[in-house]
Amino acid sequence: MPARKPVSPRKPSYDADAACLHLAQADPKLGRLIARAGEFTLRLPGRQSPFEALTESIVYQQLHGKAAATIHARLLASFGAGHPTPQQLLDAPDTQLRAAGLSANKTLALRNLAAKTLDGTVPTLPLIRRMSDEAILEHLIQVRGIGRWTVEMLLIFRLGRPDVLPVDDYGVRKGFALTFLGLKPTQKVTPDLLPPADVMRRRAKRWQPWSSVASWYLWRACDLAAGKLPPIN
Repeated sequence: MPARKPVSPRKPSYDADAACLHLAQADPKLGRLIARAGEFTLRLPGRQSPFEALTESIVYQQLHGKAAATIHARLLASFGAGHPTPQQLLDAPDTQLRAAGLSANKTLALRNLAAKTLDGTVPTLPLIRRMSDEAILEHLIQVRGIGRWTVEMLLIFRLGRPDVLPVDDYGVRKGFALTFLGLKPTQKVTPDLLPPADVMRRRAKRWQPWSSVASWYLWRACDLAAGKLPPIN
């Protein structure tokens, strides 16, 4: 397979400035977080099919970023230049996939992803761009190892969908507690200090149709608490 030229990351197609203005007006506490965290800098991969994105997601599950990146790079390198096609992944022996560092479960999940891409369960990029968020979710959770959270990350970070609220994401829940529930940056986080999904959904009604942007800023709240972002005066 010939290597493709790299494509620069791109901004989401929605108007992030309008989204931030809406959020700040609808929810002043969130507005103060936006002012502290600064510019919305989310960028989407320049060109990545659902199969490629979900391959990466499966590899990264339950691993630290550096370790997952190493395994993902080994996996791609084992197929030569470029990303393997679904058929190439199905045809690859287990020894090749395991040598890259994949567990037995992840090997099975990637083979199932490849099979469901070939049978049309996993849509092509042109098709998935025309589908609703819920339709995408219904299709992709049929893949072994793919749950709601993984699909929500695909919707936000690969497809640039503007109104996704991942209520099961630890970072979003912690950012919500820091922003709205009085959690202190130095406080040890225990399950009882994190918000239940219904509390988050009720508040998020005022964020619509920009819940993805609000979620991105809740992740930034965690970065601010950890000192990973400089304070903005």
